[in-house]
Amino acid sequence: MNRATPEQKRTWTTGTAPGIFPLLGHGIALYRRPLAFLNSLPAHGDLVEIRLGPRRAWMVCHPELTHEVLMDPHTFDKGGPLYDRLGKLMGDGIVTCRRPTHRDKRRLLQPGFRSSHVAGYTDLVTEEAEAVCEGWQAGRAVPVTEAMMTLTTRVISRVLLSDSLDDTTTAEVRDCLSDVVRGLFVRTVVPVDVLFRLPTPANRRYRRALDRLHAVIDTAIAQRRRDADRDDVLGTLLAAGRGDAGAAAITDQEIHDHLITLLLTGAETTALCLAAAFSLLAGHPEAERRLHAELDTVLTDGRRPGPDDLPRLVYTRSVVSETLRHSSPGWLFTRVTTRETELAGRRLPEGATVLYSPYLLHHDPSSFPDPERFDPGRWAPGCPTAEQRRAMMPFAVGSRKCLGDEFAMVETTLALATIAGRRRLSHLPGYVARTPRPAITLGPRSLVMACEARPTRRTSPRTAGDHVVDNT
Repeated sequence: MNRATPEQKRTWTTGTAPGIFPLLGHGIALYRRPLAFLNSLPAHGDLVEIRLGPRRAWMVCHPELTHEVLMDPHTFDKGGPLYDRLGKLMGDGIVTCRRPTHRDKRRLLQPGFRSSHVAGYTDLVTEEAEAVCEGWQAGRAVPVTEAMMTLTTRVISRVLLSDSLDDTTTAEVRDCLSDVVRGLFVRTVVPVDVLFRLPTPANRRYRRALDRLHAVIDTAIAQRRRDADRDDVLGTLLAAGRGDAGAAAITDQEIHDHLITLLLTGAETTALCLAAAFSLLAGHPEAERRLHAELDTVLTDGRRPGPDDLPRLVYTRSVVSETLRHSSPGWLFTRVTTRETELAGRRLPEGATVLYSPYLLHHDPSSFPDPERFDPGRWAPGCPTAEQRRAMMPFAVGSRKCLGDEFAMVETTLALATIAGRRRLSHLPGYVARTPRPAITLGPRSLVMACEARPTRRTSPRTAGDHVVDNT
């Protein structure tokens, strides 16, 4: 006799978020107190109806439901207010394109972000990280967010365009990216176009930033066409534009769209993750001490990390993982249904907007006990549970998982190791942690910290590798 008990299907709950304003919907709550609003939603169900302006949308509040959405791109495709707005900036790039064209675009770009290529970027990342912090003077205040944006903009521009951007243009791109991500958010949560046609200072600033980003990309492409090819992403795209691989040639507009997509997604999120990591470490001395101990052991004589050091920077990578859990820069995303479907027992019409939030999932106490506590030890080898790994999705999951997820982890780990090995950053007197200003990304946008030099340390020949002595 078969005694196996059939698996019971989970019963999901659904509801509607209170506090709907005419025309604006929940846009005011999402703009003024986004994290508190998100945290309030699970009390109303596993799938909660909200309003984005006058538009109905549904927020997924449970990891399993989120996986159901992300693992079915045929039914839940890229789209919704977020990607509608991003499409006006990025065109039909890999982030915003619909499912039918996604596979070909990913195959074209994937080689530049494979593990073998990522290892080759090690020197590039550590060189730029060292350059950013070498001018920091002990006892002086450092604009950390601005410095991290400079670092990540330099890194991604070199990956994409080699050395096509000079320092002045890099700084301009950095500032334009900041203006764009702020402007995109309010256009997403309050998708009422007439408001953004008004000639307000914020609208003019947003349009100027968009125009300048497009002009920078066009100039880089034109310059490369006059020069010799290089082994970077632009070189790959130009070869595809000529049809060198035998496949149908891509258009000039596609080349442009891919570059601006990768530039936007490759700079802002990594910079905010690094800034958040330094801020969190400053507020958690034991985590900072463990990080410094690992760096002093692995990177003797104050040297820069290399590709062979990555497997040994275990705690450093755990700091990055916990920062992504605690303060994930990518915090709110949308999908759109391609047909009428059922989700959590609720019938959704074709064209319905479905949202999910890594922040909400990462702060669910049923997955991560004491979720507001910053604890890199959660990610020590053997520590995270299967449930926690499944709930952790800073780069999404499925076929639309971030193309550069491993590149971002390696870049952030190497940059953190390089800078923290040379400088210690602490909060200024009177610092009070504030809720981050909302944008398409989330993080400390104007963080300023105090800087002090760290002594160069060398492993003692008389002790085991875990013991270090001051060499200054």
